[in-house]
Amino acid sequence: MKVAVLSGKGGTGKTFVSVNLAVTAKKSTYIDCDVEEPNGRLFFKPGDKKTTEVYTLLPKIKEANCVGCRKCVDACRFNALGFIKMKPIVFQEVCHSCGACSIVCPNGAIQEMRRPIGVIEEGFYHEVQVITGVLNVGEASGVAVIRSALEAGQREKQLTVIDCPPGSACTVMESVESADYCILVVEATAFGLHNFQMVFELVSLLGKPCGVVINKADDTYTQLDSFCKENKIPILCSIPFKEKLAQIGARAGIAVDEDEEVKEQFSKLLETIKREVEK
Repeated sequence: MKVAVLSGKGGTGKTFVSVNLAVTAKKSTYIDCDVEEPNGRLFFKPGDKKTTEVYTLLPKIKEANCVGCRKCVDACRFNALGFIKMKPIVFQEVCHSCGACSIVCPNGAIQEMRRPIGVIEEGFYHEVQVITGVLNVGEASGVAVIRSALEAGQREKQLTVIDCPPGSACTVMESVESADYCILVVEATAFGLHNFQMVFELVSLLGKPCGVVINKADDTYTQLDSFCKENKIPILCSIPFKEKLAQIGARAGIAVDEDEEVKEQFSKLLETIKREVEK
């Protein structure tokens, strides 16, 4: 079973939910797809860690073979190739490594070169396999790193918790694509509701079943409850805003290992998700 954990914005508690859910399941896989700012590893502190570099393929023009036919430029859907002084040039920041340019070139003037864009870190926290995607600073897209992280997580047939990037961009779509169920983490505020609505629209378009975890829940927020009721979104649980949880998080502790009330709440959450997936 693959469970993706999403939020409409950063700081909502997505990683908190992901980490504690993976630890609650004991034998599980945690995949951090928030590759620009992966912080699940700060809590797990995985041991026996190994690192694998992630590459994309970048076209390189062999000028001696190029006849200036423009076929490569016309074939690129992403406008990653320009044509200046009768020769193509590559804009690597927008290249999606689709390979179309090398396929259509009639003279073999385009060679695909490997370019490192990030790494995958793999290790363990007790029985939890911890997989972290890390994008190199300055890279425009983390999709290739996310894809590699998800592929690394396919080796084990057990509960997989996917810690998605915040928001609703293409990196989130890549993270969610293989999920069986989505947990939408939301704060009970006007701003939290607005961003939650965007990410709910995304998972609905992708046809993914989902439920809501309300984090830092002090009081009932009527608008959020009404939206969930109108759209038939189950509220899986509400996590209180407690000073003890803030202290545990501030020193990168894992709440279910230190707080019995939170441990019981996440055990119930895990069972609820299993029932939802089986429906």
